[in-house]
Order: sequence, then C-alpha cells, then structure tokens
Amino acid sequence: MAAVAGTEAVPAGQGPVTGEPARGGPAGGRRPRAAAAVRSSAWRWAVLLLAALYFLLPMAASLEFSLRDRDGGYSLESYRAIVDEPGFASALWTSVKLGLITVALTIGLLVPTMTLVHLRFPWLRRVIETITVLPLVIPPVVLVIGVLGAFEGAPNWLIGSPTILAFEYVILAMPFAYRSLDAGIGAIDLRTLVEASRSLGGGWATELFRVVLPNLRGAVLGACVLTLALVLGEFAMASLLLWSTFPTWVVQVAGTQAGVSVAVSVLSLFLTWALLMLLMFLGDRRGRRSTFLGGVPGG
Repeated sequence: MAAVAGTEAVPAGQGPVTGEPARGGPAGGRRPRAAAAVRSSAWRWAVLLLAALYFLLPMAASLEFSLRDRDGGYSLESYRAIVDEPGFASALWTSVKLGLITVALTIGLLVPTMTLVHLRFPWLRRVIETITVLPLVIPPVVLVIGVLGAFEGAPNWLIGSPTILAFEYVILAMPFAYRSLDAGIGAIDLRTLVEASRSLGGGWATELFRVVLPNLRGAVLGACVLTLALVLGEFAMASLLLWSTFPTWVVQVAGTQAGVSVAVSVLSLFLTWALLMLLMFLGDRRGRRSTFLGGVPGG
C-alpha cells in the first residue's frame, strides 16, 4: 500500500520513469507505417517515371526525326508526302481488310468456345490456356508452313490472295484476345445470366447475342483493338508470303524515304493510342451507366 501511495502520477503518453513518449502508443505506431507508405509511394513513382522515359524518349525522337526537313529545320513535309507515295493506299486497305476479317474470325471463334467451356467443360480451361500461349513460342516460319499445309488444295481466291494471312493472324492474335475475353467472362456471373435466359425461354442464339455479348462489350472491344493493332504491325508472315501489306510497305519505303516511313509509323502509333483511349472511354461510360441503373453510389 505504501508503494502504491508513493507512486507519482505519470502523464499519458510518457514512460513510467524517464518521461519519454511511449513507443507502443498509437502515435508511435503510425509514424513507421506512414514512413513506409511514403517510401513505397516514392518507389512506385520512380518505377513509373523510368517506364515513361523508356517508352516516351524513343517516341519523341521518332517524332522529332519525322518533322525534320532537308534544310535542317522542321516542317510537315514527310507527313504530306505520305499520300503521294506509290502503293500506300492499296497496302493500307489490304491491312485494314485483313484486320476486319481477323477480328471477325477471332471473336466468332473464341466467344462461343469460351462460353461453352466456362459453362459445361470448366476442366478444359487449362488446356485451352496452354494452347493459346503456343503462338508466342512457335516461330512465324513454322506457323506459315503449318497454315499453308492445312489449306493445301483450297480455292485460289483464298490460297492465292492476301486473305490467307487472316488465318495466320487469327493464330497470332489468339493469346491476346483470349486473355481479354477471359478477364471479361471472369468479371460476370455467366452461369447465372445464362440460366436466367433459359428460364425465360431463350435459346442458344439468344444467350449468345442478347446475354453474353452485351455483358462482354468491354472485353470484346479490347480483343478487337489488340487484334487490329497486331495486324497493322505484323511484318514477318506477310514478308514470308511475299504479300504487300502496310508493315511491308513501310519497310520498303524506309529504304528510300526514311522520314516518310518514320512519319507513317508515328501516325499508326497515335492511331493505336486513340483506339485504346476510345476503348477506355467506352468501358468507363458503361461502368457509370451500370452503376446508375443499379442504384448503387459510385464510390
């Protein structure tokens, strides 16, 4: 009792003897966490800055080179000369046509197949994932020979025209399109939606076109943009099959008009960026609309 009575009151937040701040208190615990959060944020910004420099510096150098004229100044001469170069319109139209065919084949092949696998054969997902990764490790020469062998005896309008490249590009685009669609399917409750459609009397076509595709609009748009960007930039297969496409035309022009070829490359890069920004805008708009219709606050 005497010991208790002789003990002096210790102010809150101080040690029992020295009067120093208690290390285990709330304030002492927040400071290390705050310092760790600041260091983590600084590392993130440093990595983002290095990545931005890695990607933006070559683009800035390409843009500067494309704007340089013969007199040492800067002008839009290289960009104005693009339309005057022979073969530009035909090569661009060939690549756009191949891109549209490739997008149609890719979406028409993957969306029904992935829907069926997710609903009835989920054990096949690992097998399909492995198959879709193979184009990333198989050389383009092997893919070209394989497709030509598979289409041996096909009509001349297919085997003797650039249309054969669309089937090659479907294989190349499969890893990227599959990942985009798989992420979209994983974000929705596909089984519940399909069962609700069936309970209302919907058939397979109704389920696919009025239930699955509207809910996968963002994923389908992403797969389309990735596929189209791949077609507009693929050079190896078109060169091996000796067809004149947009990338092969750019390489041919680079031998005589370096500024024009770089200008075309910069324009195609900005076009791809514009498509990606449009995709992000459409996806964000759809998300806001769904939140509004669902009556859930956007926070």
